[in-house]
Amino acid sequence: MKPTKRMSTRTIIVLALTVVIGFGTVFANLINVQIVKGKKYSELAMEQQLRDTPISSVRGDITDCNGNILATSSTVWTVYISPADIKNDEQRELIAENLASILELDKDAILEKTKKKNYYEIIKRRVEKEPVDKVLAFSSEKEIAAIHVEEDTKRYYPQGNFLSSVLGFVGNDNQGLEGLEAYYDSYLSGTPGRSVAIKNSWGLDMPFDYEKEYAAKDGDTLVLTIDEVLQHYLEKYLQEAVDEHNATKRGAGIVMNVKTGEILAMATKPDYDPNEPFEIYDPEAKARIEALSGEEKEKAEAEELSLQRRNKVISDLYYPGSVFKPITVSAALEEGVVNANSGFYCPGYEIVDGQRINCASVGSGGHGQQNLMEILKNSCNPGLMQTAAKLGKEKFYQYFQGFGLTEKTGIDLPGEAQSIYAGLDKLYPVGLATSSFGQTNKITPLQMATAFSAVVNGGYLYQPHIVKKIVDADGNVVENFQPKLVRQVISEETSKEVAEFLEHVVADPDGQAKRAYVKGYRIGGKSGTSQKIDEEGGETRYIASFCAFAPVDDPQIVCLMFLDEADSYSIYGSTLMGPAVGKFMADALPYLGIEPTYEKGDEGIEQSVPALAGQEIGTAESTLMSSGFKVNRVGSGTTVVSQYPNSGQKVPTGSTITLYTESDTSQQMVQVPNFIGYTPSVVQQMAASANLNIKETGGGSDASAAAANKQSIQPGEMVPAGTVITVEFYDNTVSGD
Repeated sequence: MKPTKRMSTRTIIVLALTVVIGFGTVFANLINVQIVKGKKYSELAMEQQLRDTPISSVRGDITDCNGNILATSSTVWTVYISPADIKNDEQRELIAENLASILELDKDAILEKTKKKNYYEIIKRRVEKEPVDKVLAFSSEKEIAAIHVEEDTKRYYPQGNFLSSVLGFVGNDNQGLEGLEAYYDSYLSGTPGRSVAIKNSWGLDMPFDYEKEYAAKDGDTLVLTIDEVLQHYLEKYLQEAVDEHNATKRGAGIVMNVKTGEILAMATKPDYDPNEPFEIYDPEAKARIEALSGEEKEKAEAEELSLQRRNKVISDLYYPGSVFKPITVSAALEEGVVNANSGFYCPGYEIVDGQRINCASVGSGGHGQQNLMEILKNSCNPGLMQTAAKLGKEKFYQYFQGFGLTEKTGIDLPGEAQSIYAGLDKLYPVGLATSSFGQTNKITPLQMATAFSAVVNGGYLYQPHIVKKIVDADGNVVENFQPKLVRQVISEETSKEVAEFLEHVVADPDGQAKRAYVKGYRIGGKSGTSQKIDEEGGETRYIASFCAFAPVDDPQIVCLMFLDEADSYSIYGSTLMGPAVGKFMADALPYLGIEPTYEKGDEGIEQSVPALAGQEIGTAESTLMSSGFKVNRVGSGTTVVSQYPNSGQKVPTGSTITLYTESDTSQQMVQVPNFIGYTPSVVQQMAASANLNIKETGGGSDASAAAANKQSIQPGEMVPAGTVITVEFYDNTVSGD
């Protein structure tokens, strides 16, 4: 049957619609592919056509102010595979078995990675050279093209736990997680590079001409204000105090340049090794946690790790106690409500708004009548409360703010705590009274050291900082950190007067802080014993602290140390921390080029032993005696063959030098006596009888009131005649803080 015209028209229409719909669908798909999803498909195509390999940047170093390396990066390697290049299941098995053995990994985990279809699958990061060499030897021997290594870096702290609470550490991805490593991570980390290669249709790399490398930018170096030598001194004496006095909640210390706000040393003890930051270092805590299981164990472990990394100087709040008293005195002097001749009376307590507040002297009936200097020297609470009452709460709060105690210092370290204090509207009479001697308000040790610096440096409050400058990989200075003056709080005249008051606290025979006295140096300071009144459990706990500065006539440094909950024969900061700070000052001041000055006839001056070998015995003896030494001659010869102590060694004036006049004479050995419990004069007599020399430490400036409580060489040991033994004296007359 011949189609009708109508049928032909209908057919044409259907065909036309089919063509239109078909082309429309194709066009719509083109729009969808090229425009709507164009970016997505383009990225997928790029992934198929390109191999993008990261190039690690080298993390910048951290050094002390003299360029000594504190943190650096060593070369390690990342071992990875390109699963798409693995030929067959037999090769997958071979790769998994051998890499698991060399790299000490799980074989099945590696086997799963070999089954993927990509070109970059990491097997292990931070691999040292020896295992990497074994991996490369294996891949070469078996002709396996799917195993690769790329250079990377590993953070390394060459001095172990030195300065660890300040430095912090990095994670597996080289990102800073604590301390300076975290705070300055953007400077230290640098910028990673990339290596981009084009792949052909079979997924293989094209020739080298098609590869493009974008170099990594290495990180910047931090040059700290920390002085490695001063840091060692601080850590040494702080650790000794923590161990000797059983500080159950650890101890901490800080040393500052009072004229710039630079942190010269900062430590918390015990601490940890940032090379192994996830290792628990307290044996008791580790054993306790190992006995746990499940979530309880994980929680306890996390808490202990957080505790051992905590920088108590900036992150812990505490009641500063009597160390705060110079601030109250400074404010009152500046406002003219008291002067050096103002009188104060202490019956052993003060009644404030009907409440009795005791002085440490309450048991002896009080300090009686005193002037302004004496209330500091005696650490008299009633005297400070009377001073604060004259000052008034408005002015007290004004200076509390002025010394920077209501806000963070802004130090360039993470984790600085915000102080907790009574605002002006809540500074009631009792609160004002207890605030005057360092209770009521909780601040950080860093705030206390910063404020104390302002008290003695002319009244200038500086923002503390710990980074001196930032230097790029080419040695160019990226940023220089200058001292930042916040404000002048008190006048230079007031500052000088308070500094001289604080010298009496340390130097006077009846000074409350005389255990920090160092012969030949003008040191001022104040101790503190603060009660942890907000602790739960009802048991009274204390923080023992001491803050000292030197020299009094031109202050350079402030050193604050404290013990949290010491379990010892005393609770007082003057007793527990005074000797530690004194020892630090005795080492630090000569290192800083501050020479001691002595009055004529002053005992204990150290001088170098002259070289006497080869001299006629009479001449040698005259040389020694004219320098204030004593002589112990051994042998009947006429010429000095050898001597002890050796030439150049520093010993106290008045020490005995043993001269040997015969070459075949054996070195004279003597037994060390037990000096513990004896006064300095008796110890000197015992040492002289044994042909030994004594270096005295501690005990304050009134050595007659002291007794030996520690000696550097144990009783009964045999040592050469003339050996210098350091004996520490404990002054039993030291009062409470």
